[in-house]
Amino acid sequence: MAASAPAFPQGPVASRGGLTGRRRRNLIAGYAFLIPNLLGVLAFSLFPIATTIYLTFHEWNLSDTPVFNGLQNFVLMAGDSLFWKTLGNTFYYTFVAVPVAVFLAFWLALLLDRKMRGVLSFRVIYFLPHVTLTVAASIIWAWIFQAEFGLINWALSKINVDGPYWLTDSRWAMISIIIMSNWKGIGYAMLIFLAGLQGIPPELLDAATVDGANGWRKLRHVKVPLLTPTIFFILTTSFIGAFQAFDQFMIMTNGGPAFATTPLVLYIYRNGFAYFKMGYATSMAAILFLCILAITLFQWSVARRWVYGFDMDN
Repeated sequence: MAASAPAFPQGPVASRGGLTGRRRRNLIAGYAFLIPNLLGVLAFSLFPIATTIYLTFHEWNLSDTPVFNGLQNFVLMAGDSLFWKTLGNTFYYTFVAVPVAVFLAFWLALLLDRKMRGVLSFRVIYFLPHVTLTVAASIIWAWIFQAEFGLINWALSKINVDGPYWLTDSRWAMISIIIMSNWKGIGYAMLIFLAGLQGIPPELLDAATVDGANGWRKLRHVKVPLLTPTIFFILTTSFIGAFQAFDQFMIMTNGGPAFATTPLVLYIYRNGFAYFKMGYATSMAAILFLCILAITLFQWSVARRWVYGFDMDN
């Protein structure tokens, strides 16, 4: 009598479409979690981008139907002196505030990257401004910079020094906003630098000590090269954020005096929501985006020359 083959349990029967019931349920569950995210991307990213491209070539006052005007918005922009002034203000603020903030945050992180009593408290103190709302910080600093009753000019008066009109003098207004912005943003960059410093393998520092390197040579030849990815990250994100700064300009000076502290973002806001020139405002927003994109791409293009490990990751 021939031996019968052992019976194996049958797997789930595939449906007509080739999917088992269990797999179909898994797909439905996956799409249920995925679709809300896709709808969010569509609503808050893709749709605004498409609308921006559309309005760039139209004239629209929020009430009437948008009217196609070709490149007229860009022609108006080329002859708009306020556009060029606000664009210049944006570049001035960005290329002064960001390098100063990164430099100070780096050295502050070096000072706090050591074992000593109370160092954790200092880290918290320096980071606290970052979690403060920009609106609240701007209101506080507007009072500090107040010419007649402000804290700074009061302190200067105690040593018989006449303080300047910080927020109403075009020579000092932008500097005042840069000081406030760096006070608020330096803590975040410091924390990122601290994380980078603490991620440096101690064996490398010990080897440098054995080779007779002093503190300065360790910093120059070990710490800074290994921190270049961190520096690159902070520079890239800081430049992007500085180009979009808005709250502190709106609250501290409202763009004055004489448009000395009006960044392009504030000018875009006024054209769009005060003058109802949505097409023109959108065109300026497109130029702002291109400026940010150009600077970001430039940073990436030169990163392989100085960022440690950049070629290996890309």
